[in-house]
Amino acid sequence: MSVVQELSIDLPDAEATRALGRELARVLRAGDLVVLTGDLGAGKTTLTQGIGAGLGVRGQVASPTFIIARVHPPLAAVDGARGPALVHVDAYRLGSLEEVDALDLDASLEESVTVVEWGEGLVEGLAEDRLEIALRRPRGGTLPADLEDAAGGARVATLTAVGRRWVGVDLPA
Repeated sequence: MSVVQELSIDLPDAEATRALGRELARVLRAGDLVVLTGDLGAGKTTLTQGIGAGLGVRGQVASPTFIIARVHPPLAAVDGARGPALVHVDAYRLGSLEEVDALDLDASLEESVTVVEWGEGLVEGLAEDRLEIALRRPRGGTLPADLEDAAGGARVATLTAVGRRWVGVDLPA
């Protein structure tokens, strides 16, 4: 693993988390793998919503917890060019690399931006180059109260760019 760059970003609320996703979409391209980690309610799906908006994909980006993977195709071409599709995966219910392989994610990896929630320790083998994003949401209260106010509360995103793909790429700060 060759870490090219690492940075932490303070995010005051859910909208700032979506805005970071939109900014990340500017540097993401087909073939990129983004691995998201963080506790329940930390903002993984919220960040992915911003990435989807920035990529200009169709469909509501929602947690794919019960269907495991969802593909969001790009909207109509802009200036003759279409952006990549977004493949959004929730690996929470997956317990092994074999189960990840059964999803056949590598078949669409080259044509899509693939975002995997809860993918740490499972999907790194899909791509040598990847962007790992750890989201932390400091909790002052109880978990149920935090989940009721999912839009509120500060978060910290730590971005780790791994591999040659990210050499010279300016990540949003």
